[in-house]
Amino acid sequence: MSTPTAVALEDAKVAFHLGDGRVYTAVEKAHLSVAQGEFVAIVGPTGCGKSTLLNVAAGLLKPAAGSVRIFDQPLAGLNRDAGYLFQADALFPWKTALDNVAIGLEIVGTSRAEALARAQKWLTSVGLGAFANRYPHMLSGGQRKRVALAQVLIRDPKILLMDEPFGPLDAQTRQVMGNLLLDLWNADRKAVLFVTHDLEEAIALADRVVIMSAGPSSRIIGDWRVSLPRPRDIFEVRLDKEFHALHREIWSVLKDEVMKGYAQSTQAAEAV
Repeated sequence: MSTPTAVALEDAKVAFHLGDGRVYTAVEKAHLSVAQGEFVAIVGPTGCGKSTLLNVAAGLLKPAAGSVRIFDQPLAGLNRDAGYLFQADALFPWKTALDNVAIGLEIVGTSRAEALARAQKWLTSVGLGAFANRYPHMLSGGQRKRVALAQVLIRDPKILLMDEPFGPLDAQTRQVMGNLLLDLWNADRKAVLFVTHDLEEAIALADRVVIMSAGPSSRIIGDWRVSLPRPRDIFEVRLDKEFHALHREIWSVLKDEVMKGYAQSTQAAEAV
């Protein structure tokens, strides 16, 4: 019996109606699949539609054409199998770290006592067991991101959708968070769709790296398998010769799209 595909986009088109009556096509004919237990990273120039594809997989956007299937079933409405980790903090500032993590269970009917007990375990698993009673403003950026990660994982989603989750962090903290993510992912191998601007981060984390072209009407123009052995250490894997060879190969395609995207944004700014 074949294993169902966690996420499958077939010729997905995403278009937005502008105020002046025009239609802007953000993504055209996107074909992308993520297998159960697979970690796929999406990289592309700014504004190419990476987050748009993530929102389609989450059920937050309905494609104008094409289809979205989750575990081989058509997606209708929100993707209840997915947990979504955003770039910006989504923590409640008036709640402690413990309460921020526990709320994901409480809203679905779990008793408060059980929710708090499980939340404490998750905080411990992300290295914040001693910070349970601290409020978000008392935590560093990396610590807040750990709380957010625990907040998503406590619901045990089958799919993780991650939109530049480590983008606001400094380089060293990003690497620490990358290793933490890989450790947690290795425990049960959820399907992951990870959006990033950082090609090195994509290669270090993922099983596959998918490249999108500059928009509008962005398309998926490349799909590379990362054969670096697991488990990986983010600090060490970047020193590997195979890592650098793959980086050069992907960058040879990506850099042209980055320059196209930059030129388009410059022209748009000059036209204003």
